[in-house]
Amino acid sequence: MPELPEVETVVQGLREQVTGRVISSVTQRRANLRIAFPPRFDESIEKTRITNISRRAKYILVHLDSAQVVLIHLGMSGTLRIMPKASHQVHIHDHIWWDMDDGKRLVYHDPRRFGLMTLADEDSLAEHPLLAHLGPEPLSDDFSVSYLKAALSKRHIALKVAIMDQKLVVGIGNIYASEALFRARLSPFMPADAVTLKQSKALRTSIQQVLKEAILSGGSTLRDYVQSSGDAGYFQHSFAVYDREDEPCITCHTPVQRAVQAQRASYFCVNCQNVNR
Repeated sequence: MPELPEVETVVQGLREQVTGRVISSVTQRRANLRIAFPPRFDESIEKTRITNISRRAKYILVHLDSAQVVLIHLGMSGTLRIMPKASHQVHIHDHIWWDMDDGKRLVYHDPRRFGLMTLADEDSLAEHPLLAHLGPEPLSDDFSVSYLKAALSKRHIALKVAIMDQKLVVGIGNIYASEALFRARLSPFMPADAVTLKQSKALRTSIQQVLKEAILSGGSTLRDYVQSSGDAGYFQHSFAVYDREDEPCITCHTPVQRAVQAQRASYFCVNCQNVNR
């Protein structure tokens, strides 16, 4: 599932390619993805101009000059690719595409159909049901050390599970949670409410560093994810622990271990992260 760096990479690519373009036509091949498209969705966005592309958590936000915003979530296997209209060879899982006034086409492809595409009003975007419950952005000033320490102190659950809670902080999925905890030298199993102020500072720094580095690398491609250009990401080549079970730790050479937490795989070094289970 694309995490924050992958979504941000897609946003940056689309912003460069389609900002200022008019959506000349929309081809919608089904009535729903994870949820139904809004009634007359295609007609609602046709002939509108894209004024900006932004991101909130793992949602791609396409701002239109109609004062509406298209909310897009890529789900487990969704991709958004921009290409010349003439080069698009339609695939069975290409569910919707937008043709631009410059001859380019934006194609949403999603084999599992766990993604979504819906509309919101610009002036009430923050109150939209998909966004209203979300925590701060991890790369924003709102995600301060004091905020993180206070938020963790209210959660008597495992630390890795806590930092993947989108109400606490958005966009941190399984990959980057494992990587950030390794960098901060914190056990994924320690109680979140036991994290000290010093550890909160180390964790915030590690989260921000790993996300920034992943964005610069174009995200991580493990299965379906590609950038809007169709290129793969490269951060998977920099993983310290994720998906490296039984391989030597890059720091101490102890074999990396794997365990399941909240139905997700956690990867860690028992030595560097002082893991006691």
